[in-house]
Amino acid sequence: MVEDQMSMLRAEALEAIYPELRERIVVTIMGAVAAELYTLGHRPTFFYLEHAMGLASSMGLGIALALPEQQVIVLDGDGSLLMNLGTLSTMARYHPDNLLHIVFDNESLLSVGGFPTATAAGTDLAGVARASGVPRVREVAAPDELAVEVRAALAAGELTTIVAKVEAIGPKSFHMDLPLLENRFQFKRALEVLRAAAAPQE
Repeated sequence: MVEDQMSMLRAEALEAIYPELRERIVVTIMGAVAAELYTLGHRPTFFYLEHAMGLASSMGLGIALALPEQQVIVLDGDGSLLMNLGTLSTMARYHPDNLLHIVFDNESLLSVGGFPTATAAGTDLAGVARASGVPRVREVAAPDELAVEVRAALAAGELTTIVAKVEAIGPKSFHMDLPLLENRFQFKRALEVLRAAAAPQE
C-alpha cells in the first residue's frame, strides 16, 4: 500500500528500473518522463511519444500485440492516462502477457503547467485498472519497491499495471538532442530488426 505522503522522485524511480528498460521496447509519454529517460541513456528501442498526449498506452498495446515475443514497457502518467482512460479496458480485453504499463502519478499535469489532475481529488487509477480487468495491478511509493515490482512483472509474463506515486517535480529542461522524426525512423528500424530476428528461418 502506498503512503499518503509522496516522497519518490520520478527521476530516481527511472534510474532504479533503467537496467530493466535498456534492452526492451519502451514507449513514453511526452514531457518530463521522456526527458528524464533520455538523460539516463537513449536506446534505439525507446520511443518518446511527443505531441500525442494520452496515447502511449495505446501505442504500447499495439506493439505488444504485433510483437508478442518482445516485452514492451509503457511509461505513462496520471494526466495522460486520464485523457485515455478507456485504454485500461482495451488492454484488459486483449491482455497481452508481454505488456507492462507503468503509471507515474504525481497528481499534476506537470509538463503543461502543473494543473492538478483528478487523482489529486481522489481518483484511484489502480482501482480503475482492477475494475477494468487488468489481471495484475500493483501500487508503489519508493524506487526500490518499483524496481522489485518491475522485475516481478517481467518474470511473471502477465499483463501488469504499476501505479507509482511520485512528486510533482520535473527536470530543469525538457530539451532532448533527438529530433522527433529521427526517433520515429530509428525506432521503426529497431522494431523491424527484432521482428526479422523472431521470424521463422526457412
